[in-house]
Amino acid sequence: HSSAQGPGGEGHPPPPFGGPMELMGFEGMHGSKLVKGAPFSATSSSETTQTLQDGTSIHRTSQGVLYRDSEGRSRREMTISGIGPLAAFGGAHKMIAIADPVAGVHYMLDEDKKVARKISFLNHGGDTTKSDKMEAFHQKMLAREQQEQASGALKTEALGMQMVNGVNAEGTRTTHTIAAGEIGNDKPIQVVSERWYSTELQTVVKSTRTDPRFGTTKFLLTNIQKGEPAAALFTVPADYTVTAGGPGHGGPHHPGGPAAADAPAPVNNN
Repeated sequence: HSSAQGPGGEGHPPPPFGGPMELMGFEGMHGSKLVKGAPFSATSSSETTQTLQDGTSIHRTSQGVLYRDSEGRSRREMTISGIGPLAAFGGAHKMIAIADPVAGVHYMLDEDKKVARKISFLNHGGDTTKSDKMEAFHQKMLAREQQEQASGALKTEALGMQMVNGVNAEGTRTTHTIAAGEIGNDKPIQVVSERWYSTELQTVVKSTRTDPRFGTTKFLLTNIQKGEPAAALFTVPADYTVTAGGPGHGGPHHPGGPAAADAPAPVNNN
C-alpha cells in the first residue's frame, strides 16, 4: 500500500507498516495521493541498525530533503549509504524524485547523465481498470488488518500529542504479533511501530519501527519550514533529456515537446 499521507482521509494516520520506505527516507511522502494546501520543506534522516546472531552489527543510513508545494507536487532528494551493492561503489548513492499528482507524472532524475525517467501515476488519466484494482487491493488490506485486530494479532495504542521539531503530531503505537509457526518461527515475533503524524502537514514527522528479523529503523524530519518552496524544484531542468517509462522503454526526448506530454508510460506500482 503506497499511500502514506492519510489514506483514511485528512487527519487519519497512515497504515502501520512500510519499513523499507522509512529506510529510504520516503516515510510519509510516498504514493500519488494529492495533498493540497499544506506546503513545506524539511530535512529527513533515516537509519537502520541490525545486530546479527554472531554479534555483527549492520548500520544503514539515508539523509535528504523533502519539498511539497500548495498544489501537492513533491520533491525528494535522498543520499543512501550502506545498502546492498551500493556499498561496493563508494557506499553512497543520491536519488532525486519529483512527483506531480496534478499532471499525473513522476520523474526520477539522474544528475550525472542529466536524464529524467518519466512514469505515469497508477490512478491518473481516467484508467478506471487500474484504479479499481488499486481500490480492491486497498480494501483487501483493510479487511486483513481488521481480521488481525479481531484476533489480537494487531494492536493499536494512541500515544497522544507531541511537538516534533515545531510541529504538533499525533502518536500511534502498533504492535503486530506473528504467531508461532506462521513463518516457521518457534516463538511469537513482535513487530512494534511508533509513528508521529502531523495533521497540519499530512505527513509522518517521526517514526520508529522495531522488527527482530530486520532491526530497528528510525525516521525523523528536522528543519521543518512551512511555506511555498521554489517552483523550479518541481520541474525537470531544461538541459535534461526525458525518457518515458524509464530505461528500455522507448527513446529519449526533450522536456516540453509533444512526446514529453503525450508519450505513454508504464504505471508506477510503488
